[in-house]
Amino acid sequence: MSERRVLVGEDDGSVRDLLAQLLTEEGYQVVTASSGQESLDLLISDESERPDLALLDIKMPGMDGITILQRMLDQGVDVPVILMTGYTTASLAIKAMQMGAADYLTKPFNNLSEVLTDVKKVLRYEDLKRGQEQQLAAQPKIDPSERIVGASPDMVKIFKTIGQVARTPTTILVTGETGTGKELMAEAIHNASDRRNGPLIKVNCAALPETLLESELFGHEKGSFTGAITQHKGRFEAANKGTIFLDEVGEMTLGTQKKLLRVLQEREFERVGGNVPVKVDVRVLAATNRTLRDEVVNGRFREDLFYRLNVIAIHMPPLRERLEDVPALVNYFLDKHRYSSASVPTRITEEAVTILMGYEWPGNVRELENIIQRAVVLSRGNIITPDHIIFHNELNRF
Repeated sequence: MSERRVLVGEDDGSVRDLLAQLLTEEGYQVVTASSGQESLDLLISDESERPDLALLDIKMPGMDGITILQRMLDQGVDVPVILMTGYTTASLAIKAMQMGAADYLTKPFNNLSEVLTDVKKVLRYEDLKRGQEQQLAAQPKIDPSERIVGASPDMVKIFKTIGQVARTPTTILVTGETGTGKELMAEAIHNASDRRNGPLIKVNCAALPETLLESELFGHEKGSFTGAITQHKGRFEAANKGTIFLDEVGEMTLGTQKKLLRVLQEREFERVGGNVPVKVDVRVLAATNRTLRDEVVNGRFREDLFYRLNVIAIHMPPLRERLEDVPALVNYFLDKHRYSSASVPTRITEEAVTILMGYEWPGNVRELENIIQRAVVLSRGNIITPDHIIFHNELNRF
């Protein structure tokens, strides 16, 4: 243990000293830095002087953690980095993981033991992969969605999962209540994938009746049904070399499910009224607000299709289970909608935020955005107060 050297890069002196003491008591050799440049200098020093691991605050004077990662990649420095941040978006998390960060932690720490656990885990992993070539420097840059905000444990776990699976061809099933951000999650996955330059085709399976949905997905041949006066290419063909997002996939009938299963198994299908196989190269992302395991038990969803879709599952938690993310979401939506009114609100009172934190949010993040957008319009000055917070069941006040 005493041979392990850990760099703590943190501009907050109290946090830096606390982490240094914690790691020293565990037997690590600790070196500290108070700025991004100082951290980088230690990381690119002679190999004999380099740390075995770095704990870096993502926001430091002069140079942020992402830039340090990039400089390390440019110079071929292979030191595992754990980033620390107090504010996390999907974009930041994905970029950090795909540019080589071993992990990241959100501040304030729930428990200092999580820091030690993460340090030990990363060092153990480095021991296992020592001697293997590091290829992260060759990965292209990404520009994923900035619109998923959160630093709660559930969201941190989700961001890590995106970073790990986005660049694979794996089918992903996103579950969660209406309004939790399933479509935004699909966009983030596509934008972080190798198919990001290809199309992202979205289909709401609940918005079309069975006869139209099958034609919309797979296309139809001329004369296949009344009104089919020309051949029509479906959404799967439109998504070739890209991604198709099947929202509310649990609403599909068993007949349409069978055709979808064939696409997943054989990468081909036949248009409605046709008998010539159409080959496609498409990644499938699906979402549902149903519990598909229950649908399988009740005979409403094919078990074989469920397992094909559920290779990787991402569950979007309801907002009521991550209320600690409400302030960050409020700030994001304030910035997004600040041009909705001539009088631009620049801040929201603590009393108003407290009210938002105490609400159950049946409509989830989508409902929060609507409430903030309404508050921006209603506020007369530059401050949003409790009087401007109007929930759906209170709209009859006006």
